[in-house]
Amino acid sequence: MSAVTTPRTDTPTATIPRRRTALDWRIRFGVLSLIWGFSFLLIKVGTEGYAPFQVTFGRLLFGTAVLAAAMAVKRERLPRGARTWGHLAVAAFLLNALPFSLFAYSELTIPSTLAGICNATSPLWGMALSLVALSEDRPTRRRVAGLGIGFLGVLTVLGVWQGFHGLDATGTAMALLASLSYPIGWIYVRRTLAGTGHSHLSMTGAQLLLATTQLALVTPLFTTLPSHFPVLPLLAIVALGALGTGLAMLLQYGIVAEVGPTTAQMVTYFIPVIATAAGVAILGESLSWSTPVGAVIVLAGAALTQAKPRR
Repeated sequence: MSAVTTPRTDTPTATIPRRRTALDWRIRFGVLSLIWGFSFLLIKVGTEGYAPFQVTFGRLLFGTAVLAAAMAVKRERLPRGARTWGHLAVAAFLLNALPFSLFAYSELTIPSTLAGICNATSPLWGMALSLVALSEDRPTRRRVAGLGIGFLGVLTVLGVWQGFHGLDATGTAMALLASLSYPIGWIYVRRTLAGTGHSHLSMTGAQLLLATTQLALVTPLFTTLPSHFPVLPLLAIVALGALGTGLAMLLQYGIVAEVGPTTAQMVTYFIPVIATAAGVAILGESLSWSTPVGAVIVLAGAALTQAKPRR
């Protein structure tokens, strides 16, 4: 949901050459879209049995376990250097601990679909911030148009012309702030951790480990140990961590390293579409004409954004 890099990139994978893997990146992109599309539904289910901080802590804990297993299989080591770990601690807060917690709290009062739609504003925040913070990475007119069309698609899925009656302002603001935290975090990573020489798996594992530690310190201060452990919300948290965080981050970093951050970040536009479909199929929510029409607009914006400029 996250939070997204390449040889010219926003992340620690800057030193890794672009290479093809056995599984086409478009397939991995689709899997990642599905995982993150269902993540907001899993957050909603998790918060029905546990406090938001507990949901976030569990998510990070199981996500870190997946990354640790991947590192063990590939015999990767954690990065070294106090400076690197200091920057990673900030990145862990901005890209994991803060947005994950904000989304969990927001879904106490807003639908999971709305939270997913708020998440889709992240590339727009990133574009606005890059104009100020990353003068060497100004977006082209075509990409600006693609992002704008994609955002219109998100608004169409939401049915914005019907108004926002009954929406909780605080919960919506939390979800929007969470989406803003991602590009701030990526800009920080790009300025401080690009070119470190460590593998993306090593850096990601360390980042999630630090985020888990941060939540381990915060959660006991604001929550109490549950007297019972509801099974369905617990399973949702496990899936949210193992799939929505651990596996998703492995997929995300691999896609970014292969096709670049601009293409990879378009996954955020598919999230609200998939989240809505999950709500219809699993929660029995009604489906209006705006959802499929909005999906087509989102895909059109994604295609335009990925188009290469003519020479």
